[in-house]
Amino acid sequence: MEPLRILGIETSCDETAAAVVENGNTILSNVISSQIALHAPYGGVFPELASRAHLEAIDTVVAQALSEAHVGLADLDAIAVTYGPGLPGSLLVGLNYAKGLALARNLPLVPVNHLEGHAYVHWLKTGAAGAADGKLEFPLLILIVSGGHTDLVLMRGHGQYEVLGSTLDDAAGEAFDKVARMLHLPYPGGPAIEQAAATGNPNAYDLPRARLPGSYNFSFSGLKTAVLRLVQPYGDKLRPRMVADLAASFQAAVTEVLAEKTAQAAQAFNVRAVLLSGGVSANTALRMAVRARMTVPVYTAPLALCTDNAAMIAACGTYRFQAGVRAGWDLDVEPGLRLA
Repeated sequence: MEPLRILGIETSCDETAAAVVENGNTILSNVISSQIALHAPYGGVFPELASRAHLEAIDTVVAQALSEAHVGLADLDAIAVTYGPGLPGSLLVGLNYAKGLALARNLPLVPVNHLEGHAYVHWLKTGAAGAADGKLEFPLLILIVSGGHTDLVLMRGHGQYEVLGSTLDDAAGEAFDKVARMLHLPYPGGPAIEQAAATGNPNAYDLPRARLPGSYNFSFSGLKTAVLRLVQPYGDKLRPRMVADLAASFQAAVTEVLAEKTAQAAQAFNVRAVLLSGGVSANTALRMAVRARMTVPVYTAPLALCTDNAAMIAACGTYRFQAGVRAGWDLDVEPGLRLA
């Protein structure tokens, strides 16, 4: 049987990415052009700059992905592309580029939901510690935690999702970025807070936990406001010990609620495993907190595949392609696209 090769393209936010995946699980290439340095002065993603950077990088990134995979466009079976959710301008760059390639080479175009892509990162074979490498049985529970999303999703089969809960305000990653700015830590906030928290006391500050009884939803705005009130009197004169203790206390408050809700849902729906996905899933404290509460396996992706990448889009695109999903040339971006 001939191998099935899919080119994935991802430009939903600030990563220009392209990858070639074979048979939905083998990464032949995975190229990412990061914009962190570009957006760092703003403490967050500046949409207009992001879309321009995508335009400048995408041709080179796709060419490099094909070269590293040792394939040409003629060796591909389809092109999978993220069409939402995300920043409108960023999404348009990737979608229009994918359309042009697909049209020029008469290749099928497969539309992929960015959030669904984060789930399918666990079907990729990586050999990394803690990775599922595709050895999964349904039903599964997926915690997607990133700069733009915090969703608890029940997956009963390929393409079968039920969103059990979402954030009512800030996403977990967004809260990390905002609190990092309050503490005068660099962007992106997640790694900066984790590093600062390593020398801090997680019990130093009694920060609020929005447990929202009776639901699987999340809320982090109150926690963010509590940190703001603590730091405001100090201005830019925060002492290193206070920064470390606040970082550790904030991180503990976020991970505790995420882990508790995930454990409750895992038990209620009798899932076979829990999958952690998204940029915030790289956080060591979160991984430990979730694993400590589970009686089923908890799988994590290698750090390079936690953040936005195109290998996950190609993996998801493979399953959608095999299910007969195709996009017409009128496919448009859907910045507010939901998973279910």
